Formats: sequence, structure tokens, C-alpha cells
Amino acid sequence: MRRVRYLIAVLFGFVSDLSPFLRSACQSRTALVAENLFLRKQLAFYCEHKVRPRPMSDAARLSLVLLSRLFDWKKALVVVKPDTLIGWHRKGFKLFWLWKSRPGRPALPGRNVSHLGTRISR
Repeated sequence: MRRVRYLIAVLFGFVSDLSPFLRSACQSRTALVAENLFLRKQLAFYCEHKVRPRPMSDAARLSLVLLSRLFDWKKALVVVKPDTLIGWHRKGFKLFWLWKSRPGRPALPGRNVSHLGTRISR
């Protein structure tokens, strides 16, 4: 039950990050460049004053990993190191394949068992 709640929280956080992305896709190029510069200035302020960022949630990590597939992300990283982002990507890939290759045989669809014990006589 706890896993289900955790998964729902991560998915909800990701969907809430997806909304601003879709809104940004509809903006003009000038507005996007201005917003990008505005955000970079804020990050530069935090870096200059050596303000330590809070740890990211799993939903934020998922968003960063997925968004990194859309552009050259190495120039844009400020808060985390490139190795950290790559590590998150590898961890997600490993979790996916762990889930995909869980041990055991998949359950067979419901079958009529009554005919299994009978012999066919000729």
C-alpha cells in the first residue's frame, strides 16, 4: 500500500511539472528566452552566495531526466553535477528492468481444470 501511495505521489509530481512545460511550449521564443535568463540569474545568485539547495524529490528527478532528453542539458546544469543526472537516469533504467524481469513465471489465464485428469479412450 505504501508503494502505491509513493508511486501516485511521484506520478502526481511529474504531471504537475508537465503542465508548465506544455504551457511554455505555447509561448513565443522571446518569452522563453526571457524566462530562461530570469531563471539563470536566480541560480547564479544562489551559486554566488553558496546557498545549498534542498534535496530533490523523486518526481523532480524524473522530470529532469526526461527533460534532459530534449536539449543539450550539460550547459544548463547548475544545481546538480552531470554525473548526478546520469546516475539518476541509470537508477531509473535499472529499476525499470528490475520490474520488467521480476522472477517467476507469469500467471496463466484461467483454465478449466476438470478435463486435465481424464484420459481419452479410443
